Amino acid sequence: MIRHLRFATLYMALGLGANAVMADGLEDLLVGDMRAMVIHEEPQDIADVSFTDPDGNDLTLENYEGQYVLLNFWATWCAPCREEMPALDALQRDLGGEEFAVITIATGRNPLPAIQRFFAEIDVTDLPILLDPRQSMARAMGVFGLPITVLIDPDGQEIGRLRGDADWASEEAVALINAVIGSEDT
Repeated sequence: MIRHLRFATLYMALGLGANAVMADGLEDLLVGDMRAMVIHEEPQDIADVSFTDPDGNDLTLENYEGQYVLLNFWATWCAPCREEMPALDALQRDLGGEEFAVITIATGRNPLPAIQRFFAEIDVTDLPILLDPRQSMARAMGVFGLPITVLIDPDGQEIGRLRGDADWASEEAVALINAVIGSEDT
């Protein structure tokens, strides 16, 4: 019940234009690597662009409707992207479920065998392999440089963005994500 009241309060504030209250409410949590996270005053629409799974099946963010999503754009050749991948995997393992998902999309030229080998080397077990080979999704979402991580609300709108790498398994990151999704563990 408390979680539902938090959602109602958050969405009421967003709907009434009091979005700065949300940003102000999270301000104390923007510490450590999370200082780089920009929480938007207004949720932003996201282009409806597809990406694929390793079998070539088209997916969109609508597949995650109703969940908060931490969407990470990365590439196999990007050293900071590769460095943060274990933390993203840990965040998905610890918080992933019906309300929240971490998805990582390899954008640009990223051969599937190289991704699979990399995931195996660092023991990534909880993240799906998703691809944006033509960078159409990355371009549509204004991704310039990697890594970029986008926080998306259950309605499919962007509510925050972090440019650069971060320790997504840190106490600061977990506290921020818990506050955003309204977890009772915050």
